Amino acid sequence: FTWPTLVAKEFLAAIFVTVGLLFYSYVVDAPLRELSNPGQAENPAKAPWYFLGLQEALVYFDPWFAGVALPSLIIVGLILIPYLDINPKGNGYYTFKERKFAVSVFVLGYIYWYVLVYIGTALRGPFWAFFWPWEKWTHDFPTPPPLHDMPLPLGIILMMGFYFVGLVLPAMINRDFFNKLGIVRYVLTMGLLLSMIGTVIKMVLRLSFSIKYIIATPWINI
Repeated sequence: FTWPTLVAKEFLAAIFVTVGLLFYSYVVDAPLRELSNPGQAENPAKAPWYFLGLQEALVYFDPWFAGVALPSLIIVGLILIPYLDINPKGNGYYTFKERKFAVSVFVLGYIYWYVLVYIGTALRGPFWAFFWPWEKWTHDFPTPPPLHDMPLPLGIILMMGFYFVGLVLPAMINRDFFNKLGIVRYVLTMGLLLSMIGTVIKMVLRLSFSIKYIIATPWINI
């Protein structure tokens, strides 16, 4: 399955990507900017595009989570994939039908990360304010609504309920999936998946209901 079929396809894909990047570089202007001025900070100050996902995550989460916990979860999750994914199908060939769960989770995570990068790149203007693509960046924009935290007991109940239901319900609905993975692989797989879904829910709560933290304590905020 590897030679020559797969290698030929990968080689053609690499050629198409290279040609596409060359064409894109001719169409899109990317000039060098002026020399930096230490006496005048850039507004908005943005990280390189590949770090803008993390910078955008800082809007919704504490630095310890957006800068440490979230990247660590991503790295650990990628490391664990070969140990958690025990489905032998798809080795040497591409198939979505036989690997719906694995492919769907990876693609959704990939899209989620690049949505964060896009928001940080194109939709964040002065003072990191949000601007739609058709809006002009300006320093004169409405003051965002004040943020508030969830009551601590409610936040703890919702957080525990989210993980409890997310772990128990799929195992009850799809018993074969649970039995194939085993309890350790299942808990790790669903824990990582629920954490990814939870970050999306947290962002929606922030944008829709101005909720800053689900759990707010003097020691840790989530």
